[in-house]
Amino acid sequence: MPGERPVRLCVTRRLPATVEDYLRTHYDAVFNPSDVPMSRAALHAAMVEYDALVPTITDRLDAELIATEGRRVRIFANFGAGLDHVDLAAARTQGVVVTNTPGALTEATAEAAVLLMLMAARRASEGERELRAGLWTGWRPTHLIGQSLAGRTLGLIGFGRIAQRTAAKARGLGMAIRYFSRNAASPEIEAALGATRAPSLEALAAEADIVSLHVPGGPDTRHLVDRAFLAHVKPTAILINTARGSVVDEDALAAALAEGRLAAAGLDVYEHEPAVHPGLLASSRAVLLPHLGSATVEARAAMGMQAAANLDAFFAGIEPPDRVA
Repeated sequence: MPGERPVRLCVTRRLPATVEDYLRTHYDAVFNPSDVPMSRAALHAAMVEYDALVPTITDRLDAELIATEGRRVRIFANFGAGLDHVDLAAARTQGVVVTNTPGALTEATAEAAVLLMLMAARRASEGERELRAGLWTGWRPTHLIGQSLAGRTLGLIGFGRIAQRTAAKARGLGMAIRYFSRNAASPEIEAALGATRAPSLEALAAEADIVSLHVPGGPDTRHLVDRAFLAHVKPTAILINTARGSVVDEDALAAALAEGRLAAAGLDVYEHEPAVHPGLLASSRAVLLPHLGSATVEARAAMGMQAAANLDAFFAGIEPPDRVA
């Protein structure tokens, strides 16, 4: 309406061009052309200069930041599903709405989980490194022998959307599906995926040939995979993590790989990213990707437009569809 102040929007990282174009058209949007994570001081300034923030996992939005004196920001429209970088309790206390983008990255992240399984099982990273280093001497019968996924048991920890899509893809590779989660899936979902629920986390660890993590980050799941958990895993097993780096005790994982108590690991996330544990970097048994789980054109554009839809709803006075706080 005439005289209304335009909504000022701060977008903390570069987003796909289609998303930035939409936000530029509909908001008084300011972007981050350097694509370097904003400093603490810059985030504090943004809290008083803008009406809304579109943050990502690289922005630590804790209680102190949310309580910034003179805060103008009314909504965090997070670009991503995970929210362990946001103090949700503080946001609720301070009256800041928080939304995320569930569903948009499901397919891409499930693909990444299967990619890591295949790379780790077939020793693809080892082979590529050898070839690029000029060390490949030609084909031979015993060279870099891996293992097939067909006939193996996939153990999923957590059984939400991404885990279920991972299960569907793994079935296409001939894998058996087991899962562990707090609550059992419906009989219909279990039947559709040929999935059965393990009685405990330890039981799943002992059964699975591939253990794939699909739980949220946060204090409840921090170091869920630790030395005690890894003691239950087969020495021929492979660990896959496309969830959150904090779920894995990286000291324990690096030791298990170095000591041959675990065949391999495929990781897309890290506890202190972008820093990676030196023991993992040194391990030929570790397949390491730089947080590419949702990195497809389709997923990243959908995530951005989902964040935009949450903003549109909020500033139209409608409950945002993906509100979590």
